[in-house]
Amino acid sequence: MTETVMRITLVTETYPPEINGVAITLGRAVDDLRARGHDITLIRPRQAEESPSPGLMSALPLFFYRQVRLGCATPTTLQRWLQGWGSEIVHVATEGPLGLAALIAARRLHIPAVTSFHTNFDQYAAHYGLPLLGRGARTYLRAFHNAGKLTLVPSQHTLDRLQAQGFQQLRRWGRGVDTVRFHPQWRDDTLRESLGLGPEGRLLLYVGRLAPEKNLTPLITAFRALRRSCLTTVLVLVGDGPLRPGFSRLSHEGILCVGMQQGIDLARWYASADLFCFPSCSETFGNVVLEAEASGLPILAYDCPGVNEQVDDAVHGLLLPPGSDWTAMLQLLCKDSGLRHKFGAAGRLRAESQSWARSFDVLETAYREQLGPNLSPP
Repeated sequence: MTETVMRITLVTETYPPEINGVAITLGRAVDDLRARGHDITLIRPRQAEESPSPGLMSALPLFFYRQVRLGCATPTTLQRWLQGWGSEIVHVATEGPLGLAALIAARRLHIPAVTSFHTNFDQYAAHYGLPLLGRGARTYLRAFHNAGKLTLVPSQHTLDRLQAQGFQQLRRWGRGVDTVRFHPQWRDDTLRESLGLGPEGRLLLYVGRLAPEKNLTPLITAFRALRRSCLTTVLVLVGDGPLRPGFSRLSHEGILCVGMQQGIDLARWYASADLFCFPSCSETFGNVVLEAEASGLPILAYDCPGVNEQVDDAVHGLLLPPGSDWTAMLQLLCKDSGLRHKFGAAGRLRAESQSWARSFDVLETAYREQLGPNLSPP
């Protein structure tokens, strides 16, 4: 148990059992901080299948991305909640209506509020044909985070970019990976055989949202070219999103959608693959890249912020110039097993140095600094 206990309220629009990088990070953070002896309560949207319960607020789906549900609560409602629970610090992890109400409530009560920046929503708007919304979102995000005492960001590039845009009081809060769960030992030859892949076959893997902002077109195009010369190749897409119905119709081309995966099932997909393909150019960190490295996979990706802080070109994989064609490098990595193994071993070694405990040390310290001398006794 830590020397002093903190009473923390986490406000978030996404949390397990949802499966995404933000939800997984926050779920692990809560488990770790509770294990350290801190008292944590959650305020989040109630999912469609959940019964009403304290801390679960009513929610509505985002109009252009219905998998995302936004919580609805007034600042007065949250103010009563924070007072009743005796919260000493509020961590607002997402920028929706629920997060905004929490910021207002915390300010009224003079409770320190820490925010965290996880997703480039201002950039996403352009992928959905809403460029004006993107500019407005940037203005809103800046005002939102500057209203808190401190904003935690996942990568150095994100910190530098936000600082240049007028965001204040920024600190890097990196991520970790479970190197026991994600490990090459979970390679499953039976899984590969079920896909028609023998020792000479190649399983290419993508894990993430199936959505426009993930820039999957270059991967699909290059894979189709690869299949013309190498039929014993399969591309597996793990995840869900608005593009899944279209991709689900491409199984005859060797492109398979297997939906959301988690736990040992997800670990088997990683470890059973030969190459991790990640064409996204909109990441603030890229948790899945770190999971792939822990699984011993070489990485093929664009040289873009977030991802290029997880992958050194020609060390852990290959990074291509943004917008370039993937065909040649995809073919190279599929043919050269020695290069794949070299990159995969280096990636595994890197992942072993990226612990969740170190990540949560940073988070705990950030909370303590905001409370200063007001920490509760043990």
